[in-house]
Amino acid sequence: MSKWCVETIAINTNSLIDKDYALIIRFHQARTMIAKVRNKELSQYGVTATQAAVLFFIDLLNTSGGKATPGQLSRWLLREPHTVSRILVRMEKDGLVNRLRGSDKKNELNIVLTSKGQQIYNESRKRESFKEIISCLSEEERKQLSSSLNKLRAKAFQKLNSTNKLHFL
Repeated sequence: MSKWCVETIAINTNSLIDKDYALIIRFHQARTMIAKVRNKELSQYGVTATQAAVLFFIDLLNTSGGKATPGQLSRWLLREPHTVSRILVRMEKDGLVNRLRGSDKKNELNIVLTSKGQQIYNESRKRESFKEIISCLSEEERKQLSSSLNKLRAKAFQKLNSTNKLHFL
């Protein structure tokens, strides 16, 4: 028997949970389960989903004419700078990245993939778990989901940015 219990929350007019909250619960459960599947897939390479995302954005920024800096990674990952810094220190210790002093600015760090980091990034790009999970949706459902998630992300960003200026976004 699995240690994970996934139940459908039945919603009716007499429910103790309102429909919007039930939707958020389903969203959170789906995100959590997808992350667990992805982490399981990535464990063969010795990285987490977060580290794979960092490798992805370092490669993206460095190959698109920009520079991968901790600040840029913080903005792309939607994480606080100190959180990204801790992740990068760990990844450097694991031999996945190098943090190099920038020649332009004294305090600037440029982040580059090591050969080990590049190899793991290339393997992690297969994303078989994502492909398998998302295959249950039709192309139209995927477009609708993408559109809905973009709206939710924009609304949440608007709400956060109006209440406390997010210095890292």
